[in-house]
Amino acid sequence: MSADKPELLVDVKDGIALVTLNRPQARNALTFKMYEDLAALCSRAGGVSDTDHVKAIIIFGAGKKSFAAGTDISQFTAFTKTKDGLEYEEKVESVINQIETCKVPVIAALHGAVTGGGLMIASAAHVRIASSAAIAGMPIARTLGNCLAVSNLRRLTALLGESRVSHMILTAELLDADALFVSGFVHEILLDQDKLMTRAIQIAERMKHMAPLTIQASLEGLRRLRQAAPLPDDHDLIERSYGSADFAEGVNAFLEKRKPNWQGR
Repeated sequence: MSADKPELLVDVKDGIALVTLNRPQARNALTFKMYEDLAALCSRAGGVSDTDHVKAIIIFGAGKKSFAAGTDISQFTAFTKTKDGLEYEEKVESVINQIETCKVPVIAALHGAVTGGGLMIASAAHVRIASSAAIAGMPIARTLGNCLAVSNLRRLTALLGESRVSHMILTAELLDADALFVSGFVHEILLDQDKLMTRAIQIAERMKHMAPLTIQASLEGLRRLRQAAPLPDDHDLIERSYGSADFAEGVNAFLEKRKPNWQGR
């Protein structure tokens, strides 16, 4: 990617930040720097250091194929220790938390594949709308052999229901736009990508004129409701998955474009 086309594009106009996940050649798979830059934007927006005076954020994916197809698998090739998995999940949790606690509304405009880390970014947004071409899921049991942190399982369960989340992970099947709408994960489906972006901007423009303290209190109140119960410890689950031979096999198989040979160890 050239210097004038970074992997995360941010364009602020009239208080609306248009954030483009800009790796269409890789289905907008997320690098660690993309995660970090997105977290930094959400941390800054609406705060005292926000010189752009952002009132709303729209996140969408470049190209026609994907919102975001998870974390870039090549990022995992550097994993050599059991604690690498824990550190990765902590990093992702920090990013997701910055989106959830953003002082301005975050809209996820979903088109094409919304999988893995892309699904978690969408789940952290405050409003989700989709085109009719959106498909979403968490196919890690087919591709990588890792696991979700319990915090992310709670997010998905709150939005989709335990039954759908269980089916999604155990079968690696993707939900189409209609299923996402019926579940309540998205509240509106638009015919195509152009209409999706038009509607996202329309919603953001409407939000610009709402009482900021009401928005902030409501977003924080909803977040506190979701987190009212303490999470159980999941370090053993993460260490077992990310430290396994199966996870290493999953990464290698993905990069070599072949099916993984799972051994259960």
